[in-house]
Amino acid sequence: MKEIVKKICRVVVAFCIYWYCKIVYRIKIVGKENVPKEGALLFCGNHRTYLDPPLITVTAGRKMSFMAKEELKSNPLMSFLCFAFDGIWVKRDSKDIGSLKTAMKVLKNGGCIGIFPEGTRNGMEKNDGKLKNGAAYMALKTGAKIVPIGIQGPAKLFTKNIIIYGKPMDFSEYTQSKIDKQIEDKVSEQLKDAIITLTNQKI
Repeated sequence: MKEIVKKICRVVVAFCIYWYCKIVYRIKIVGKENVPKEGALLFCGNHRTYLDPPLITVTAGRKMSFMAKEELKSNPLMSFLCFAFDGIWVKRDSKDIGSLKTAMKVLKNGGCIGIFPEGTRNGMEKNDGKLKNGAAYMALKTGAKIVPIGIQGPAKLFTKNIIIYGKPMDFSEYTQSKIDKQIEDKVSEQLKDAIITLTNQKI
């Protein structure tokens, strides 16, 4: 019964969010044809505002579980969205790896995970231009492809915003049980370059 309720919530909420974003934020979707219809995927984009996770979730065309910081549980709206879309709560700055194991299980079963490798909103500005290695680690451990995303626009009411899906990045040649830190950093750097390119792409 719970799953039926969740599925109904997901369909209704996704419909509402999609049209809300189209009308209020004048969202334009570019490159959706780049998103594979099957197979494990990590969706990784730049993170500007709280609008970004639901925006990716309802425009990607694939069912996904987004990773969200546990502090958002206190926000009724975000808590509800995590329930409806099978969000994965993350304890930041913690040794708890439960969320990581949950996400990798989804990927190993051919599912999709959404994650902001910046770690927080406008994270690259706060982290000396670097990304967190979580997405790279999961891609290398599971062989999942990464779909880079660039989100453009001020995220203000009735202003034009654009979400651009790039071509999948395949790092399966590096997949291994023990991850080499240099390879992990290399993957994160290539992902960062792809996100920045899409974010600055002229449409």
